[in-house]
Amino acid sequence: MLHGNLSGLAPSQIKALERIYRRKIPAENAISGDLARYLTERSHELGRQLGILVDRRGEIKYVIVGDDREIVIPDISHFPRGRSGLRGLRCIHTHLKEEPLSQDDLTDLALLRLDLMMAIGVGDEGLPGRVHYAHLLPHGNEDAVEVVEAPSVYALELPFEAFLASLESELERKAAETIDLSDTRERAILISVSGAPRREMEDSLDELAELARTADVVVLERIMQRTRRINPKYLMGAGKIREVVIEALQRHATMLIFDQELSPAQVRALSAVTEMKIVDRTQLILDIFAQRAPSLEGKLQVELAQLEHLSTRLVRGWTHLERQKGGIGLRGPGETQLETDRRLLGRRIKHLKGRLGRVERQRDVSRRERRRAETPTVALVGYTNAGKTTLFNALTEAGLETRDQLFATLDPTVRRLPLGPRDHALVADTVGFVRDLPHELVAAFKSTLTETRDAALLLHVIDASDPHHEDRLRQVEAVLEEIGASEVDCIRVYNKVDRLSEERRRELEAPGNAKIWVSAKSGLNLDRLVETIRRRVAGPCVARKLELGPEESRIRAKLFDWHAVRREQAHETGGWTIDVELPASRWRELCRAEGLSEDRLQQET
Repeated sequence: MLHGNLSGLAPSQIKALERIYRRKIPAENAISGDLARYLTERSHELGRQLGILVDRRGEIKYVIVGDDREIVIPDISHFPRGRSGLRGLRCIHTHLKEEPLSQDDLTDLALLRLDLMMAIGVGDEGLPGRVHYAHLLPHGNEDAVEVVEAPSVYALELPFEAFLASLESELERKAAETIDLSDTRERAILISVSGAPRREMEDSLDELAELARTADVVVLERIMQRTRRINPKYLMGAGKIREVVIEALQRHATMLIFDQELSPAQVRALSAVTEMKIVDRTQLILDIFAQRAPSLEGKLQVELAQLEHLSTRLVRGWTHLERQKGGIGLRGPGETQLETDRRLLGRRIKHLKGRLGRVERQRDVSRRERRRAETPTVALVGYTNAGKTTLFNALTEAGLETRDQLFATLDPTVRRLPLGPRDHALVADTVGFVRDLPHELVAAFKSTLTETRDAALLLHVIDASDPHHEDRLRQVEAVLEEIGASEVDCIRVYNKVDRLSEERRRELEAPGNAKIWVSAKSGLNLDRLVETIRRRVAGPCVARKLELGPEESRIRAKLFDWHAVRREQAHETGGWTIDVELPASRWRELCRAEGLSEDRLQQET
């Protein structure tokens, strides 16, 4: 089958071009003299450029018909690239005016990773003229390609088989100097295109690199472009994106990760330029959550977020899968695959929301029980990787696994925190936040984030060693406002002070500094933090004198269980006078549960 512009060709001309497929080129030659002459004669006859794509066995895989200026190479993505990065195909085509290789020719060579790009000039009476060919150079050379010229195809000194073996060996050797070709992990180029200040872009790219590391992606390079006007098709200009793709291919990258959220149209446009995966920040975060979700609830939440993100990116209907509807008056194109996909996605999303709704109702029951028992909940919030889980372990001795990675904790974990001998609270370790947290995740993790909104107290854990911790603080507060938790009482806890210099630590620990500075790793200042939590959630301790009759021994036993009795005097009648010290919240609980009136409680002097 011929490819390209076939309009205006006679049947005899088409058959003459189809006969090219019967030919085979010897392995030691890039092109044989008789095939080169056949191509130039047919090109001269038609007044059009002709091209062929040849594999390494010398078999002709494509015959392409162009116009008087260019040929358009068809989709060859099903030909995989080898370890060297080359695809195993060479393109040989004619130039009607014996002009050298065009910039488009060289771009196709680099983008498609061809073994060789050759142009044979069409001379007088259609005979082969001057030959120009180019091949790729290993990464690190000043030029990406090398262009060679020969006076004629018959004077071409190119032992192709030996040349190709040498080129592949050099490409692999150069690549192995910077990457491990046996490593099966994804290799990515990070890209940021924005009009934001450079410092802000660099900070965001640093975080994107950490997200990529968390997703087990090897980052090869970071590219940043500041621009006043974003290209609506590629984010950056078409020429620049081709340069980026060529650079990525030279570095053996397998994906491009954009720091900005891409629209479905932009993903399609970028995918048309390269066969590499195109991923944006939102997709990367969703992938991390999918890898990390340990529980059924977490898996359901992540799947819902992924499907809602995907539902806006269904763009292609597969017409070969369309179904016909039968019956008179109902015949037509039927339901397209796009419509089918949307319907199935909608059904699955509805099912997941129903299951998560049941989980949320179960959590509501647990929260109501805690409120009925007046057990306060303290929620740990903060930027991801600020040390929340380490602090959670230090406070509650939970023994949860901690990792120096983003989003190491997804499911909320609740443990008991003693607040002295008479009281306790429940501490919840929640999912970490990040800048531009995808809205799909915020919606899907509603039941998890409700633990934050319904808490009596928030501990906002901040990484004191992070030079950008003030920016991180504002990002977290923005998310708290989005989920309706901005009005909850909050303590800012600056963690990881053990990583600071001695001078900086002395400044932070100076008298009069109202912030709480701790090291969850070493235990520094944790006692001060616990005491602050106790004062906030339980209130100040109140000492009272209580007269109990012999029939009220149950109240006496409860007070001893709470370790609230300071002194006791027994009466001959069997009753007791007890000096009790309890937080105000406990006094309210006792009075409500046992029906005690205020006139029975005597304020101690």
